[in-house]
Amino acid sequence: MAPEALDFEAIASELLRALRGERSQTAFARRLGYKSNIVYSWEAGRAFPTAAKALSAAQRTGVDVHAALLSLYRTPPGDERLDPTTPEGVAQFLDDLRGRTSVQQLAKTSGLSRFAVSRWLKAEAQPRLPDFLRIVEAASLRLLDLLGGLVDPLTLPSVRDSWQELELARAATYREPWSQAVLRALELVAYRAQLRPEPGWIAARLGITRAEEARALELLVATGQIEKTRTGYALLGEGRVIDTRRDPDAAHALRVFWSEVALERLKTRADGLFSHSVLAVSEVDLQRIRELQKAYYQEVRAIVAQSQPVERVALLNLQLLPLG
Repeated sequence: MAPEALDFEAIASELLRALRGERSQTAFARRLGYKSNIVYSWEAGRAFPTAAKALSAAQRTGVDVHAALLSLYRTPPGDERLDPTTPEGVAQFLDDLRGRTSVQQLAKTSGLSRFAVSRWLKAEAQPRLPDFLRIVEAASLRLLDLLGGLVDPLTLPSVRDSWQELELARAATYREPWSQAVLRALELVAYRAQLRPEPGWIAARLGITRAEEARALELLVATGQIEKTRTGYALLGEGRVIDTRRDPDAAHALRVFWSEVALERLKTRADGLFSHSVLAVSEVDLQRIRELQKAYYQEVRAIVAQSQPVERVALLNLQLLPLG
């Protein structure tokens, strides 16, 4: 979902209201250590806490803030993490989240001041909760998942429909893994350049059957990710990132599925980069290799995020495991 499509002030107010729960505004303010009824101003959108204070409030209501933020990492970070309810912890999280995205690009995407964004990332100043949410969406396109880690998104009117659509898309990915590859194929410039793409065109590009193509397209339409037009299929909305890790068992099944796809292509000597190496290393160096693999994956994600024009759909599988 594009940042401009979201009302971050409204989301911030609704998030604070959801964190308050059944408590009165006065009782919630006192629980957080305020003498005045500042919560009224927050929920009315007249003032907002900093991100650190908002996350601290969430933690005091029983939310596992660390786990909520950690869920946005593609690969687990190191053990040395700052307290996410502190200004320094918020800065670290946002800096991790942006990866290799420049401050200038992040500011442009979020519609915020480059000077302000730079100061937030250095913990020289603190972002208000709405600005924090805006940066999260601009850096990761996964604000909905963060909200889902803090509260029930169905209690947030501003994002309720978007959350339901995301959950449908997530379920579709689990049910028909090829649907995400088909979705990516619809972004190809070669597909978009055709006046009326023939059935089977996507199947031929991905190396799947026409039946698999048809099932995926039908499911993508049914879950509101694409629509059928007079000339083919078109994406509904842009930039949706689907985190498939929310259901560990389903996520494991997906990893197995794509590993089997890679194995099938390897057996047929399909074009691709396939390599292996059986290693004998120390525990320390094995950990170093793991960290390199994580860094490589993050680098690939950064390249993909900026890649234009979209000309190929590819599968990236990474494996590193101790034997025995």
